[in-house]
Amino acid sequence: MYIVVCYVTYLAISLAVTVWVARTLRRSGGSFLIDAFHGNRELADSVNHLLVVGFYLINVGYVALALRTTVQVGDARAAMELVCEKLGLVLIVLGAMHFLNIYVFSRLRRRGQAELRPPMPPDARISIPSES
Repeated sequence: MYIVVCYVTYLAISLAVTVWVARTLRRSGGSFLIDAFHGNRELADSVNHLLVVGFYLINVGYVALALRTTVQVGDARAAMELVCEKLGLVLIVLGAMHFLNIYVFSRLRRRGQAELRPPMPPDARISIPSES
């Protein structure tokens, strides 16, 4: 019976944290992408949505794969330890995915800003003669 409680607790907490992180990334990453795509909100929203879908697929897949255990759970202490161990791994994966998304956002933004700069700084000024 303890193992079923472990599975349900693990799934509920893991999926809730995954959804929370994904929503946070979507909300906060949007402004980076709008800047990276020079104000093209439609393109930024599209890319943001694709990144969030990928985030969900990878993390929910990991949660599902990590569900299985061979540990015998005979008491509440063993159940708590199993759930905490599994949640800890999920949180590490979520943290790694979060930083990967931040890296992707910053690279997109940096590339977008680099396109706005002139290829070389000006080295002289051109004087326009005044009409007299």
